[in-house]
Amino acid sequence: MKNLLIILLLSPLTLLASPDFSAIAKAINEGNIERLSGYFDQNIEVTLMDDNGLYNKEEASRIIKSFFKESPARSFKLVHQGSNNKGLHYCIGDLVTAQGAYRVCYYLKEVDGSFVIQEFGIEEE
Repeated sequence: MKNLLIILLLSPLTLLASPDFSAIAKAINEGNIERLSGYFDQNIEVTLMDDNGLYNKEEASRIIKSFFKESPARSFKLVHQGSNNKGLHYCIGDLVTAQGAYRVCYYLKEVDGSFVIQEFGIEEE
């Protein structure tokens, strides 16, 4: 009984230590790069098809905004999300655009009490 009480008391803390995947998914679904880039870390690794690099927040926003300008989002569906024992959270989703279907992956880490995207990738399915 004592263990159950401890688990129940600590459960809200574990819920608070998770990123808001739904808000990020909504920004992707809407192609809202301004909202999405609000989750970017100061430096972020971006993979867009066969190109990848480490960019500052503003450069990454421009690159991803350019992608969505050429391929407007029609829908985004979360397929899988999780975390590892090092505090890294990840999400994988299917993006449908006017130009085709893509797989989107992003990785978040807690920095100074909030979750930021450290890696963001879009690849053709």
